Amino acid sequence: MKFLTTDRLKFYVEQAGSGAPVLVINGTGNDLRKKPNIMDSPLTSHFQVTAYDQRGLGQSEKPDSDYTMQDYADDAAALLDALNIDTAMVLGISFGGMVAQEFAIRHGARLSRLALWCTSPGGDGGASYPLQELDALDADTRIRTGMKLNDKRIDDDWLAENPDAIETARQRLDMSAYEDEPRFAEGRALQLKARAQHDCWSRLSDISCPVFLGGGKYDGIARPEAMQNMAAQISDARLTFYEGGHFFALQDGKVFPDLIAFFGEQNK
Repeated sequence: MKFLTTDRLKFYVEQAGSGAPVLVINGTGNDLRKKPNIMDSPLTSHFQVTAYDQRGLGQSEKPDSDYTMQDYADDAAALLDALNIDTAMVLGISFGGMVAQEFAIRHGARLSRLALWCTSPGGDGGASYPLQELDALDADTRIRTGMKLNDKRIDDDWLAENPDAIETARQRLDMSAYEDEPRFAEGRALQLKARAQHDCWSRLSDISCPVFLGGGKYDGIARPEAMQNMAAQISDARLTFYEGGHFFALQDGKVFPDLIAFFGEQNK
């Protein structure tokens, strides 16, 4: 765990494991202080994994200006520079998958393999659900709506029968311990604003490295049809749908073995 100052911003970074480098770009609102997270996954037993709080989030710097998807991609490249990593494999999750697309297009030489989970290309290829619209809802409605979006098998009847699941989701999303930190709310809002502008659709053909697309069959945020569109647009892509929703990596035990095998192919 450390703070790393790049030529762009100061970032909070965590590293674990050894072997070939893997950079993880996390999703909307992600804060590495929330446990468990990707650093607690099987990935760290096979590779040197680096994850970080993106600009505006967690313990990283929160500039007082609009953010762009290009900013997020260039941040990732600057982080690799600061870590003296020439090329890496990249896992982009949800919003991080949007950033990873932009990174692959802008900094393709830094990338050997790319995994994109529960994400979308934007534009005519399909956008992920506009999460900023949930901010207008009261806390209880927001949690319930989010659960139904995360997994389309969940409906009002299911929620009524599973109150413990609602409380678990509430605890997972609870950021009250950090809400008084400077620019906490502003940073999250600026990320959502940048997210709404994501559109790599017409440029996906510029991605030349092998790509593993992973999605949840019941995801209402990053919809399966958008991931199918991505698979058709990227020349060297494979697509696998798993038993789950937006958090399919927590629901289907096949996910991490598949990812580890995909990244491991680099050395064969």
